[in-house]
Amino acid sequence: MTDAMASAESFHIEIAARDASEAQANAQALGAEVAAEFGPRDEEAFALVARDGAGARIGGVNGVIHWRWLYIAQFYVAPRARRAGLGRALLARAESLARAKNCVGIYLDTFSPAARAFYERGGFVIAGRIENFPPGAARVFLSKGFGRSDTFPLSQRAGSGGR
Repeated sequence: MTDAMASAESFHIEIAARDASEAQANAQALGAEVAAEFGPRDEEAFALVARDGAGARIGGVNGVIHWRWLYIAQFYVAPRARRAGLGRALLARAESLARAKNCVGIYLDTFSPAARAFYERGGFVIAGRIENFPPGAARVFLSKGFGRSDTFPLSQRAGSGGR
């Protein structure tokens, strides 16, 4: 056995709660390693909320901005508010936020064919796909670049050594 390999007797693996200090330590260790290679995430969470005239929540977007990309984690429009332009308005507001924060694009994922078609009509392109996730469907990853990724100075591009 080489030094890089450990014997089964030298370690054990246990399950820890996601919010436990052990899980947070995993995230911090990985975050430090990734930041050393690609620069800090500069992560900023956001939420957009849409309400009707009576103040009831009818939709919203949750996400995070990191490495100059806006990630849409959840995008929801209440069934009674669909097909009235709210989805387009939420997507436009997310894009406006991304541009205001100097992002180079937006990315998201969905397993709904209708949602995928909606995003494609909004200028998103398929960036990846996992079949049978969830079972019987496919998770599709989409992105929409703003055509500015080539404006980074070479010293700020991943793999160039600059941070």
